[in-house]
Amino acid sequence: MANTDDQTSHIARSRPISSELRGRQSVRATFKLTEECIGAISIVATHLGIKQKSLFDHLAEDIQALHSIARELKNTKLKKQSRIQKTFVISRKSLHSLDEISRSFNAPRDALVEYSVQRLLPIIIKEQQRHETRKKIFAEITAHFQAGIQLLKKINRSLDSDDPIFDRMAVVIGHYENTFASIEAFIEKSKIIETFDPEMLKRILTTKD
Repeated sequence: MANTDDQTSHIARSRPISSELRGRQSVRATFKLTEECIGAISIVATHLGIKQKSLFDHLAEDIQALHSIARELKNTKLKKQSRIQKTFVISRKSLHSLDEISRSFNAPRDALVEYSVQRLLPIIIKEQQRHETRKKIFAEITAHFQAGIQLLKKINRSLDSDDPIFDRMAVVIGHYENTFASIEAFIEKSKIIETFDPEMLKRILTTKD
């Protein structure tokens, strides 16, 4: 009897865990979003170094904010405008939250996503300013790196390539080169933020039924 009770208790404990794990499973979900919204998602994910799935999960887990947005969008329709069909990988739990709230408030699911993404605008504006600062610093890093290469060439001319000082300096410059390439790639990848207009994302228009 005790053994049966233990098994029952174990099953009861396992169910919430299994449910939670299923909620974390990745699924594909397709939305019709404005180009500005898609750009905002990409920008924030890139600049914060996180996956878009994690960003979606973060937005969808704020149920209170989603409810507040849904109340504003209740019984509305998105105006016909240029929208792009885009498939994202998100968690099953996030998709369920969006679908459930959309149905409960009769609010467009795509609009829920777009208005949720608007909450990221302060982050984007801050990252735009940070990006400009990074570019200025990168210009200084570039000059410093090039000076290091010239110094290595000077050491080579003065001491030859088999000198221990040259060897050690070559290792330093080799590491510097890898780091420089990584920083350069990040700056290049981040250029998407330069042409992004936060005001455009605010102009998501809806009409009442």
